[in-house]
Amino acid sequence: MAADGLQGNRHDATVLESEAGTRLDAFLAARFPAFSRNRIKDLIQGGAVSVGGTTNDVPKYRVKAGESITLAAPEPVEAEPEPQAIQLAILYEDEHLIVIDKPAGMVVHPAPGNENGTLVNALIHHCGQSLRGIGGVKRPGIVHRLDKDTSGVMVAAKTEQAHNGLAAQFADHGRTGPLERAYTAFAWGIPNPLVGTVETLIGRDPHNRLKQSVLGRDGREAITHYRVSGRFADEKWTVAQLTCNLETGRTHQIRVHMAHIGHPLLGDGLYGAGFATKINRVPEPIQQAIRALNRQALHASVLGFAHPATGETLHFESPLPPDLANLATALAPYTL
Repeated sequence: MAADGLQGNRHDATVLESEAGTRLDAFLAARFPAFSRNRIKDLIQGGAVSVGGTTNDVPKYRVKAGESITLAAPEPVEAEPEPQAIQLAILYEDEHLIVIDKPAGMVVHPAPGNENGTLVNALIHHCGQSLRGIGGVKRPGIVHRLDKDTSGVMVAAKTEQAHNGLAAQFADHGRTGPLERAYTAFAWGIPNPLVGTVETLIGRDPHNRLKQSVLGRDGREAITHYRVSGRFADEKWTVAQLTCNLETGRTHQIRVHMAHIGHPLLGDGLYGAGFATKINRVPEPIQQAIRALNRQALHASVLGFAHPATGETLHFESPLPPDLANLATALAPYTL
C-alpha cells in the first residue's frame, strides 16, 4: 500500500488501482482507522474532504485510481454538553473505555428538551479531557444507546481508537465477532412459539414522529430473537418474561417487534396503549408493580464485546433494577 501522508490534522492519500471503485467513506476509514466510519461520513458531509483539490461532500462517491484525497480533520474541541457531577454505577473502567449500568429515566445524550442530566454530561465530568473530540461534539464516547426509560448495561469509548473498534462491533451486530446483547422484558400474553425470531423493516411511523413502526417497504432491516423464560397467568390474564437478543439495533426495536406480534411490553404507553385496560385484570400487587414502573418493562441485562485495545472478550451482566425486581416478585406466585 502506498504511504499515507499525515501532517498534523491533514491526512493525504492516493488511491491505488486495487482501491478504485470504493466508496469515499470506506476508502478513508480503511486508510485512517483511527476514525470510525460514522465519523468519516460526518467529516465528508461537513466539507473536510477534498478529491483532487476540490471539496467532495458525497460519502458514496466512488474513488478512482490515482486520485489524491485529503482529509482535513478539525482540531478536537470540547464537547458542547457541560460536565455535571452525576453519580454513575460503573461496572468496569480503564484508559480505553467505561462500562456503566444506566438507570431508567436517564437520557443518553443531550437533545432538545433534555439538554442536561444526561449520561454524556456525567461522562464528561467523570472522564474529563479524555473525551475531547471522541465520536463528535454532541455524543462524545457514545457508540450505542438505550432509550431513556430502558435501564441496563452500556459501554462508552474514551479514545478515538476505542470508539472506532467498538463502533465496528456494534455495526456487525455480533454476526462475526463476540458482541452480545441480551435484554430482559415482560410482555402481555405468551408468544407462540416460545422461542422465535421477528424479522421486519422498521422506520419512523408516518402518522406519529415519536414512534417507529413496521413498514411494508422503505424501512431498515430489524431482527429480534426472543425466548420465553417465564410464564405467569391465572384465568383472566397471561404475562411472559422474555430474553431478547438483537441482531440489529434499530430505535425502539424490541418494543416495536413485541407489539407487532401482539405482545407489547408491560408499562409501554407508546406501543401498548391498546393494552392499557389489561392492568385491571391482574391482581392488585401486580397492578401496583406495573403502575410503579412508569416506563416500559425492559432492561439491558447482558453486554459482551471484544476489548478494542487488547482483544480480550469482556462480559457484563446487570441484575433487574428494583422496579422490575418488584414486578418479578409480584408475578412469581402465578408462575405456570
